Amino acid sequence: MTLRRKLLLVALCTLALPVAGWLYVRQMETLLREGQAQALQASARAVARSLVVTGAVTPQDGSVWYVQHATNPITVDGYGDDWAPLTPWSQRFGHGGRLLLAEDRDGLYLYAQVPDTRRTRADAGDPDALAADHLILSLGDAQGRQRYLLASAAPGAVLGRALDPPVAGLPDLLPAQWQEDGSGFRVELRLPHRHALQTLGVGAYVAAAGGNPLAVENRPLRQYSTALSSELARLVPDRVQARVLSPQGWLLARSGRLNTAPGAHGQPGWFASLIYRSLLATRMERANLWSQDVPRLDTREVVQASAGKPVSVWRNGEERGSVVLAAAVPIEHAGQVDGVLLLEQASRTVPLLANRALFGLLLTSFGVLLVAGGILLAFATRLSLRLGRLRNAAERAQLGDGRLDGLFRQERFPMTDAPDEIGDLARSFERLFEVVDGYTDYLRTLASKLSHELNTPLAIVKSSLDNLEHAAMPADAQPYLERARDGVARLGTLVRAMSESSRMERAISAAEPEDVDLREVVRGCAEAYRPLVGQRRLDCDLPTVPLHLHCAPELLAQALDKLLDNALSFTPADGWLRLTLHATADGAAMSLSNQGPALPAAMQGRLFDSLVSLRDKATPGDAPHLGLGLYVVRLVAERHGGVATARNLDDGSGVAFTLQLKGMPRQRLGG
Repeated sequence: MTLRRKLLLVALCTLALPVAGWLYVRQMETLLREGQAQALQASARAVARSLVVTGAVTPQDGSVWYVQHATNPITVDGYGDDWAPLTPWSQRFGHGGRLLLAEDRDGLYLYAQVPDTRRTRADAGDPDALAADHLILSLGDAQGRQRYLLASAAPGAVLGRALDPPVAGLPDLLPAQWQEDGSGFRVELRLPHRHALQTLGVGAYVAAAGGNPLAVENRPLRQYSTALSSELARLVPDRVQARVLSPQGWLLARSGRLNTAPGAHGQPGWFASLIYRSLLATRMERANLWSQDVPRLDTREVVQASAGKPVSVWRNGEERGSVVLAAAVPIEHAGQVDGVLLLEQASRTVPLLANRALFGLLLTSFGVLLVAGGILLAFATRLSLRLGRLRNAAERAQLGDGRLDGLFRQERFPMTDAPDEIGDLARSFERLFEVVDGYTDYLRTLASKLSHELNTPLAIVKSSLDNLEHAAMPADAQPYLERARDGVARLGTLVRAMSESSRMERAISAAEPEDVDLREVVRGCAEAYRPLVGQRRLDCDLPTVPLHLHCAPELLAQALDKLLDNALSFTPADGWLRLTLHATADGAAMSLSNQGPALPAAMQGRLFDSLVSLRDKATPGDAPHLGLGLYVVRLVAERHGGVATARNLDDGSGVAFTLQLKGMPRQRLGG
């Protein structure tokens, strides 16, 4: 990973700023909502106490039967089509029975449905009617309570028979409609308003299931109260919707409407609303059940309030960008919960303030992030460029053989005047290259110095050995004299080779170029090599057209001589050699391939260095190998503007040494 990318990753750490700001705004929005919730709960508790003091809420002990308002006319025929809008809020009784109660200006309607797949039929007047399938109704008013038996042997109109002594104000017979099918039986009836019922009891007896034939569930009747709604409207604050519920969640009174119109601060757009609901107001209840005008609201919050625990909840509003706060508190009297007061208040201020704070913080944070990222990017770019200059200068300063470039000797290393750490690094590189240059020059001149210093002691040793030959010596000392002379000869060969290397470098630098046809140079060398290769096969592959190059032909011939000497050392006696020449885009390429072992991978980049050899150690009597041949080949290639390379053949049969030549520069004559 580059330095710029690393610094950009560091710049991304500034993203912690908008994240921290988002968490802060979210906490602030939570505190605002908690403050509003506490205020609304306080208002709800005050209204609940007022309702208790005024006695507007009737005390309740146990369950009730809730009477809904009939939204459409009801025909008493025993069928449930007219009850379809009210069916979702049916009330259970007995073992699986369903009861619906509704009221309009004509009276109180009752619809009871009892599951019964094994019918036992009898009319209400039959002496065995209590043993058959039947329905028991108990009607109660201020004067007392009366039970009625409803049973029928066939569908149609029935008369409910009184089971108790007559009670003033209650009918003696109860007309109703009886219908049945394979799933059970249904009873529907209407009671006029003049009866002024206060309680109602319902019980169903199914003969197949057994049980008590006279069992009923007596509960008081509760319904929506206009008087309670008027009292509630006087107590509830403005722009607040209030509902009074029974402990079971039945709607008893309602006043006010939610104010969802845009306020003075405006209305947030769809994107701001989406941001608010996604990033800030994540703890919102669904508004489906809350927003409906239903007769019963049995949410989790209403259940908790019915248990005596005040609770508040935020939900999404019906309008875009609005939220609604709902507070539910119990209406308690003498330690008993008689109902639940539910206050709801719409709010646009909280989303608007939270959105503005969040957007302002995000814009500021991202602005700071862009500026910081730009500064870090510029700094990283400048730092990368400086390091790149330092790297390029280091690569240009040192040549392949360890020598320093001539330009480096004339100019200082770049950025050595910089006062920062990169300047310290540049100055360290400069001192290092100066030390390496001095050490390399010492090694390069060591051979010539040694050859010069060794000539005199070698001459002394050789003259001493010559004098010993003329002196009288024992016969057993003669082998030692021969060994000493052989050692002196080998040492002289080494000294001449080191001197030859120094002379060769000077000769290569002083060679004069000329325009020649490389085909003739390579062809002449190939003809001269044939007597030297012995039984080996030598192939020569030359181009069909002349290949002219401005070069020093004697240097190229000498380089080929070194390559041949190296190839003969590794080629088997019955192996092959191949000398090729071909033109390239910017010059020519000469290559000598030979059969033999492959080049070691670790040595391929060092073969053309000085004093490097792959030959085995020389045995006594063999000519020493100093590894200077391929070094001379590299010098010749560099003198011609090219390079010398070595590679293994693709088929693995041998190696190939190639000289890429561009030609020597032409000298201009002074005018």
